[in-house]
Amino acid sequence: MRKPVIGLIGGLYKAGDGAPVYGLPAAYTRALADAGAIPLTIAPNIGLEALRALYERCDGVLIAGGGDVDPVRYGMSDAGLVHGVDPYRDEAEIAFVRWSAEQDKPLLGICRGFQVSNVALGGTLYRDIATEYPQHQGIEHNYWGKQPRSYLAHDVDLQPQSKLSQILGTDHVSVNSLHHQALQTIAPTLKVTAASAGDGIPEAAEIPNARFFVGVQWHPEEMVEYSEPMRKLFAAFVAAAGHQE
Repeated sequence: MRKPVIGLIGGLYKAGDGAPVYGLPAAYTRALADAGAIPLTIAPNIGLEALRALYERCDGVLIAGGGDVDPVRYGMSDAGLVHGVDPYRDEAEIAFVRWSAEQDKPLLGICRGFQVSNVALGGTLYRDIATEYPQHQGIEHNYWGKQPRSYLAHDVDLQPQSKLSQILGTDHVSVNSLHHQALQTIAPTLKVTAASAGDGIPEAAEIPNARFFVGVQWHPEEMVEYSEPMRKLFAAFVAAAGHQE
């Protein structure tokens, strides 16, 4: 099988001298390469025409983690609750999600990518779990900078008949957690397929009957070294992208 090309939109960071750069943590490209894919990191600030041309060259799309989506994208203000907004990345990833959904191109959304997918398809977000989520019980979801990225933070219950459950081979997993936002109104075409065992926060969703359109709130790329279910997730995604119709 020809190795599929997986496109990833880069996030905005600062180099050592403060210069803005686009890139992603190496765990994403490592996990994809180990699963048999060719990762292609794409800068989002090149215009929609160039982005579309690169999208067409990709066999699958991975929407990675990162800063918050601008709440304007889902009809809210920031209210001082969001950080790390990049308009170029929002525009590029929302476009990639919509194009993928329309064309049934395999897509994996991770953390921010899970949230972007919901927003792109018509959903909304809780801008900050501790501030806005009604069922918040003090359960910590944001371990960014507090623990290693691979740290297992809480348990997740999966719907038994979901694509994700079938891929992982289990209805219950322990996951890492690096987010302060969560899905609120679910996009019409998405079905929530997993929730936090502690407080019910949506932890995964998919488009039923799609070849592969799955979003997860945790970071499986940071778990592949010790988690067989997470290796299965990347393997299934790459296999779907490698199946050329």
